[in-house]
Amino acid sequence: MGSEVIVVPIIFLTIAAISISYFYLRYRERSTIIEKGLTPEQMLALYDKKRDPLLMLKIGVVVFFFGLGMGIGMLIEEYTGHEAWVPFLIFTLTGLGFIVAFYLSKRFEKSDM
Repeated sequence: MGSEVIVVPIIFLTIAAISISYFYLRYRERSTIIEKGLTPEQMLALYDKKRDPLLMLKIGVVVFFFGLGMGIGMLIEEYTGHEAWVPFLIFTLTGLGFIVAFYLSKRFEKSDM
């Protein structure tokens, strides 16, 4: 019962912080665009340049490695009884996922050019 009491406010605060950050940064970006006096066509061109066509690939690779780290960590914890394997493998394999996603995106960007 004690852990649920702590987890729910942390999840709520995390979601609130992410939402507030998103809307604040979007507001600041739009304010900057208005201050520069860009036309609607220039704004659309700026937004089209900012889009990353490989974003879903990168997210998928990182999420895959995160899940792999959690799954392997839980299996090793089950067999050894040491709880340190789960966070160790989550962080290690998520970091590896970021590295793999970076190199995959570079490879796909080169093949498109």
